[in-house]
Amino acid sequence: MRVAIAGAGNVGRSIARELLANDHRVLLIDRDPNAIRPDNVPGAEWLLADACEVDSLEEARIDRCDVAIAATGDDKANLVHSLLAKTEFAVPRTVARVNHPSNEWMFNDIWGVDVAVSTPRLMCALVEEAVTVGDLVRLFSFRGGKANLVEMTLPFESPRVGQRVANLALPGDAVLVAVIRDGTASAPQPNGALEGGDELMFLVNPEFEFDLAGYLAPGVQRGRIASEDEDDE
Repeated sequence: MRVAIAGAGNVGRSIARELLANDHRVLLIDRDPNAIRPDNVPGAEWLLADACEVDSLEEARIDRCDVAIAATGDDKANLVHSLLAKTEFAVPRTVARVNHPSNEWMFNDIWGVDVAVSTPRLMCALVEEAVTVGDLVRLFSFRGGKANLVEMTLPFESPRVGQRVANLALPGDAVLVAVIRDGTASAPQPNGALEGGDELMFLVNPEFEFDLAGYLAPGVQRGRIASEDEDDE
């Protein structure tokens, strides 16, 4: 897989190292000459250019990339790069870094963003995931929020305890993708039964999140899911 990364700062270089370790081809793009440090990421291609300009992206042959990652410290630049990569060069998948949570609402398919990564959001979700039982916690959004990865620690008093996975009548398009039990993750087995304390991971459309929460833990009072609703206040 060939991956272009806009932004060769600490974040961009760290992503590049991980991808190279997994045998992917990586191109780092940055307009700052001081950021071009080939010795820091051996094996990566480097390009001194503005990743928000069409001519630069043509020079980078970004149309031959499978993924374009916008990892600069500027949200405007990340949005512009994602939009150009998707609309002008038809890159199959775009991933954009969100630096300021207040800008997160813009990182969607209108701006060509397939996946938005917000470090504050992820840290908050992971904190809530660690301390909540019976609440649905949103961990990650895909495709501009059209599908979310959510988690719930199943309460021991849930009516779903002891129920076979095959017999679950999950609302909407919700899909159970993993069960974490005693610290070990496994794929859900149709004949397997749920247990109290199981950490359940689902993919679900946002419009069905509250229905899913109510189905799994009907007795829990909930005014929000994770922390996203707080941003709308």
